[in-house]
Amino acid sequence: MSQFPALSQLLSANSQWASDVERAVPGFFTECAEGQSPKVLWIGCADSRVPESVITGARPGDIFVHRNIANQFHLDDDSALSVLTYAVDHLGVEHVVVVGHTQCGGAAACFSASTNFVPGRPIATVPSLPESAPINRFLSPLTELAASLQLSSTPAGEAVPVLVEENVKMQVENLCQTSIIINAWANKSAKGKDVWVHGWVYDISQGKLKDLGVSRGPNTRS
Repeated sequence: MSQFPALSQLLSANSQWASDVERAVPGFFTECAEGQSPKVLWIGCADSRVPESVITGARPGDIFVHRNIANQFHLDDDSALSVLTYAVDHLGVEHVVVVGHTQCGGAAACFSASTNFVPGRPIATVPSLPESAPINRFLSPLTELAASLQLSSTPAGEAVPVLVEENVKMQVENLCQTSIIINAWANKSAKGKDVWVHGWVYDISQGKLKDLGVSRGPNTRS
Protein backbone atom coordinates (compact mmCIF):
# COMPACT_ATOMS: atom_id res chain seq x y z
CA MET A 1 0.00 0.00 0.00
CA SER A 2 3.02 2.29 0.06
CA GLN A 3 2.08 3.59 -3.40
CA PHE A 4 -1.18 4.90 -1.90
CA PRO A 5 -0.18 7.13 1.04
CA ALA A 6 -3.74 8.08 1.97
CA LEU A 7 -4.73 4.42 2.27
CA SER A 8 -1.55 3.48 4.09
CA GLN A 9 -2.33 6.17 6.65
CA LEU A 10 -5.81 4.75 7.19
CA LEU A 11 -4.51 1.22 7.67
CA SER A 12 -1.83 2.38 10.09
CA ALA A 13 -4.32 4.47 12.06
CA ASN A 14 -6.72 1.52 12.20
CA SER A 15 -4.05 -0.76 13.61
CA GLN A 16 -3.20 1.78 16.30
CA TRP A 17 -6.89 2.35 17.09
CA ALA A 18 -7.58 -1.38 17.44
CA SER A 19 -4.64 -1.76 19.80
CA ASP A 20 -5.71 1.25 21.87
CA VAL A 21 -9.31 0.04 22.18
CA GLU A 22 -8.30 -3.49 23.16
CA ARG A 23 -5.96 -2.07 25.77
CA ALA A 24 -8.63 0.25 27.18
CA VAL A 25 -11.55 -2.18 26.94
CA PRO A 26 -10.23 -5.76 26.90
CA GLY A 27 -12.53 -8.09 25.00
CA PHE A 28 -14.41 -5.30 23.22
CA PHE A 29 -13.91 -6.75 19.74
CA THR A 30 -14.77 -10.28 20.88
CA GLU A 31 -18.03 -8.89 22.23
CA CYS A 32 -18.70 -7.02 18.96
CA ALA A 33 -18.23 -10.22 17.00
CA GLU A 34 -21.08 -11.84 18.91
CA GLY A 35 -23.71 -9.58 17.33
CA GLN A 36 -25.26 -6.13 17.33
CA SER A 37 -28.26 -4.55 19.03
CA PRO A 38 -28.19 -0.83 18.17
CA LYS A 39 -31.03 1.36 19.40
CA VAL A 40 -30.64 3.90 16.58
CA LEU A 41 -30.87 3.85 12.79
CA TRP A 42 -29.12 6.91 11.36
CA ILE A 43 -30.17 8.03 7.86
CA GLY A 44 -27.66 10.68 6.91
CA CYS A 45 -25.75 12.32 4.11
CA ALA A 46 -22.68 10.71 2.59
CA ASP A 47 -20.72 13.93 3.20
CA SER A 48 -17.29 13.10 4.62
CA ARG A 49 -17.63 15.82 7.25
CA VAL A 50 -20.57 14.14 8.98
CA PRO A 51 -19.34 10.77 10.33
CA GLU A 52 -22.13 9.73 12.69
CA SER A 53 -20.05 7.75 15.18
CA VAL A 54 -17.45 10.50 15.48
CA ILE A 55 -19.81 13.46 15.95
CA THR A 56 -21.91 11.61 18.52
CA GLY A 57 -19.03 9.99 20.38
CA ALA A 58 -20.61 6.60 19.69
CA ARG A 59 -18.90 3.21 19.75
CA PRO A 60 -19.05 0.47 17.12
CA GLY A 61 -22.38 -1.29 17.61
CA ASP A 62 -24.30 1.79 18.81
CA ILE A 63 -25.66 3.07 15.48
CA PHE A 64 -26.99 1.25 12.41
CA VAL A 65 -26.32 3.46 9.38
CA HIS A 66 -27.63 4.32 5.92
CA ARG A 67 -26.05 7.29 4.13
CA ASN A 68 -26.53 8.75 0.67
CA ILE A 69 -26.43 12.05 -1.20
CA ALA A 70 -28.48 14.67 0.71
CA ASN A 71 -29.90 12.18 3.25
CA GLN A 72 -32.80 11.03 1.09
CA PHE A 73 -35.39 8.37 1.87
CA HIS A 74 -37.31 7.57 -1.29
CA LEU A 75 -40.32 5.30 -1.04
CA ASP A 76 -39.13 3.35 -4.10
CA ASP A 77 -35.52 2.98 -2.93
CA ASP A 78 -34.97 -0.74 -2.30
CA SER A 79 -31.65 -0.10 -0.58
CA ALA A 80 -33.09 2.34 1.96
CA LEU A 81 -36.20 0.22 2.49
CA SER A 82 -34.06 -2.87 3.06
CA VAL A 83 -31.99 -1.07 5.67
CA LEU A 84 -35.15 0.14 7.42
CA THR A 85 -36.67 -3.34 7.35
CA TYR A 86 -33.58 -4.97 8.79
CA ALA A 87 -33.18 -2.28 11.44
CA VAL A 88 -36.79 -2.39 12.67
CA ASP A 89 -37.79 -6.01 12.10
CA HIS A 90 -34.52 -7.79 12.87
CA LEU A 91 -32.38 -5.52 15.04
CA GLY A 92 -35.23 -3.91 16.97
CA VAL A 93 -34.05 -0.31 16.73
CA GLU A 94 -36.16 2.14 18.71
CA HIS A 95 -35.20 5.39 16.96
CA VAL A 96 -34.87 6.23 13.26
CA VAL A 97 -33.11 9.57 12.87
CA VAL A 98 -32.87 11.50 9.59
CA VAL A 99 -29.89 13.83 9.79
CA GLY A 100 -29.26 16.67 7.34
CA HIS A 101 -26.40 19.14 7.62
CA THR A 102 -25.40 22.70 6.81
CA GLN A 103 -23.26 23.43 3.76
CA CYS A 104 -24.90 20.48 1.97
CA GLY A 105 -23.70 20.32 -1.63
CA GLY A 106 -26.71 18.28 -2.70
CA ALA A 107 -29.17 20.79 -1.25
CA ALA A 108 -27.26 23.69 -2.80
CA ALA A 109 -27.33 22.05 -6.24
CA CYS A 110 -31.07 21.39 -5.94
CA PHE A 111 -31.75 24.98 -4.90
CA SER A 112 -29.77 26.26 -7.90
CA ALA A 113 -31.56 23.91 -10.30
CA SER A 114 -35.00 24.76 -8.89
CA THR A 115 -34.94 28.17 -10.58
CA ASN A 116 -35.35 26.35 -13.93
CA PHE A 117 -37.83 23.75 -12.71
CA VAL A 118 -40.96 23.17 -14.78
CA PRO A 119 -43.60 20.85 -13.27
CA GLY A 120 -43.99 17.63 -15.19
CA ARG A 121 -40.69 17.96 -17.00
CA PRO A 122 -37.42 16.25 -15.97
CA ILE A 123 -34.57 18.49 -14.94
CA ALA A 124 -30.83 17.98 -14.68
CA THR A 125 -29.97 19.05 -11.14
CA VAL A 126 -26.34 18.49 -12.14
CA PRO A 127 -26.42 20.28 -15.52
CA SER A 128 -23.20 18.72 -16.79
CA LEU A 129 -24.95 15.34 -16.81
CA PRO A 130 -28.02 14.16 -18.75
CA GLU A 131 -31.41 14.25 -17.06
CA SER A 132 -31.38 10.45 -16.94
CA ALA A 133 -28.09 10.27 -15.00
CA PRO A 134 -28.48 8.41 -11.66
CA ILE A 135 -27.65 11.44 -9.53
CA ASN A 136 -30.18 13.59 -11.37
CA ARG A 137 -32.91 10.99 -10.96
CA PHE A 138 -32.00 10.59 -7.30
CA LEU A 139 -32.04 14.32 -6.52
CA SER A 140 -35.16 15.12 -8.54
CA PRO A 141 -37.54 15.01 -5.51
CA LEU A 142 -35.31 17.42 -3.60
CA THR A 143 -35.18 19.80 -6.57
CA GLU A 144 -38.98 19.66 -6.74
CA LEU A 145 -39.14 20.44 -3.01
CA ALA A 146 -36.82 23.41 -3.50
CA ALA A 147 -39.07 24.73 -6.28
CA SER A 148 -42.19 24.32 -4.13
CA LEU A 149 -40.66 26.47 -1.39
CA GLN A 150 -40.46 29.42 -3.80
CA LEU A 151 -37.08 30.56 -2.57
CA SER A 152 -35.73 31.74 -5.93
CA SER A 153 -35.62 35.37 -4.82
CA THR A 154 -33.88 34.48 -1.55
CA PRO A 155 -30.05 34.56 -1.41
CA ALA A 156 -28.56 31.07 -1.50
CA GLY A 157 -26.92 31.63 1.89
CA GLU A 158 -30.38 31.98 3.43
CA ALA A 159 -32.34 29.64 1.16
CA VAL A 160 -30.17 26.52 1.41
CA PRO A 161 -30.42 26.22 5.23
CA VAL A 162 -34.22 26.43 4.86
CA LEU A 163 -34.13 23.71 2.20
CA VAL A 164 -31.88 21.52 4.38
CA GLU A 165 -34.43 21.60 7.21
CA GLU A 166 -37.44 21.13 4.94
CA ASN A 167 -35.67 18.21 3.29
CA VAL A 168 -35.22 16.49 6.65
CA LYS A 169 -38.90 17.04 7.43
CA MET A 170 -39.88 15.55 4.06
CA GLN A 171 -37.79 12.43 4.67
CA VAL A 172 -39.37 12.02 8.11
CA GLU A 173 -42.77 12.10 6.40
CA ASN A 174 -41.60 9.59 3.80
CA LEU A 175 -40.44 7.22 6.53
CA CYS A 176 -43.79 7.50 8.28
CA GLN A 177 -45.55 6.40 5.08
CA THR A 178 -43.68 3.09 4.85
CA SER A 179 -45.44 -0.14 5.77
CA ILE A 180 -42.46 -0.95 7.99
CA ILE A 181 -43.05 2.04 10.28
CA ILE A 182 -46.85 1.83 10.05
CA ASN A 183 -46.77 -1.84 11.06
CA ALA A 184 -44.30 -1.12 13.85
CA TRP A 185 -46.65 1.53 15.22
CA ALA A 186 -49.67 -0.76 14.94
CA ASN A 187 -48.09 -3.87 16.38
CA LYS A 188 -44.82 -2.65 17.91
CA SER A 189 -41.65 -3.85 16.25
CA ALA A 190 -40.69 -7.51 15.97
CA LYS A 191 -38.66 -6.97 19.14
CA GLY A 192 -41.69 -5.59 21.00
CA LYS A 193 -40.36 -2.01 21.11
CA ASP A 194 -41.95 1.29 20.13
CA VAL A 195 -40.30 2.93 17.13
CA TRP A 196 -39.83 6.70 16.83
CA VAL A 197 -38.82 8.76 13.80
CA HIS A 198 -36.84 11.97 14.34
CA GLY A 199 -35.33 14.81 12.29
CA TRP A 200 -32.02 16.52 13.09
CA VAL A 201 -29.59 18.90 11.39
CA TYR A 202 -25.85 18.94 12.01
CA ASP A 203 -24.15 22.35 11.92
CA ILE A 204 -20.74 21.74 10.37
CA SER A 205 -19.38 25.12 11.46
CA GLN A 206 -20.16 24.41 15.13
CA GLY A 207 -20.05 20.62 15.34
CA LYS A 208 -23.50 20.61 16.97
CA LEU A 209 -26.66 18.61 16.26
CA LYS A 210 -30.05 20.34 16.29
CA ASP A 211 -33.33 18.53 16.94
CA LEU A 212 -35.99 19.97 14.60
CA GLY A 213 -38.80 18.90 16.91
CA VAL A 214 -40.62 16.78 14.32
CA SER A 215 -40.45 13.44 16.13
CA ARG A 216 -43.19 10.95 15.29
CA GLY A 217 -44.17 7.85 17.20
CA PRO A 218 -47.07 5.45 17.82
CA ASN A 219 -49.19 8.13 19.52
CA THR A 220 -48.18 11.13 17.40
CA ARG A 221 -49.29 10.09 13.91
CA SER A 222 -50.88 12.79 11.78
